[in-house]
Amino acid sequence: MSLVDSHCHLDFPDFASELDAVVERAHAAGVTRMVTISTRVRKFDGIKAIAERFPSVWCSVGTHCHNAHEELDLTPDDLARLSEHPRCIAIGEAGLDYHYDLSPRDAQEEGFRRHIAAARMTGLPLVIHAREADEDVARILEEETARGAFPMVLHCFSSGLELARRGLACGAYLSFSGILTFKSAETIRAAAAEAPEDRILVETDAPYLAPVPYRGKRNEPAYTAKTAAVLASVRGVSEDEIARITTDNFYRLFTKAER
Repeated sequence: MSLVDSHCHLDFPDFASELDAVVERAHAAGVTRMVTISTRVRKFDGIKAIAERFPSVWCSVGTHCHNAHEELDLTPDDLARLSEHPRCIAIGEAGLDYHYDLSPRDAQEEGFRRHIAAARMTGLPLVIHAREADEDVARILEEETARGAFPMVLHCFSSGLELARRGLACGAYLSFSGILTFKSAETIRAAAAEAPEDRILVETDAPYLAPVPYRGKRNEPAYTAKTAAVLASVRGVSEDEIARITTDNFYRLFTKAER
């Protein structure tokens, strides 16, 4: 069984003292590929260095919506230029977060649309963060898709079925994290059951959101397997089959990643 952790943050300080061991544990758990996701373009040098160091790790380039107001000087052309790095296979993460509101909402939307423009320019998938902003995320995706299609994934899907359906209609993939394993996550499991087979992915969002039975502890890419097992159960297939499905989907979306 071979899995891809389509979204983790290996550059975060949580992993600094044992990054080699974290990657080795992922491999031992059958997680053969990982994407370490950018949250600040200013820190892209460190992110791409990790992807250069480990053949099993790719990266993205972008500014998290929490930090949108800090990097509004970056243009879609800037993002596109940085994404030319051979280990960079995605744009983002970017989107809207109305739970923490760490960046003004107009700055979040401006940053989101710039990242969409970069995804459209490059053909690289946009990694979308959406939290308590379902209606605005759906509206922006529909407006921007009408201007020209672009590949995308609603990462760490934790929204309502309405955003799932509207996002899927725009061409989005849905990626499921450890939240899928939480007892209270019935709506997330419903979205996972309803989504088309060719649009589902798995991830950790490590170091956050460790799945059961590790909930409350630091997450790491090895735990992708726990989420994949629950996704398999929700969809009524074997763990080997869900590994095949999600891995095939990953390479279909992240076309720059060499299989």
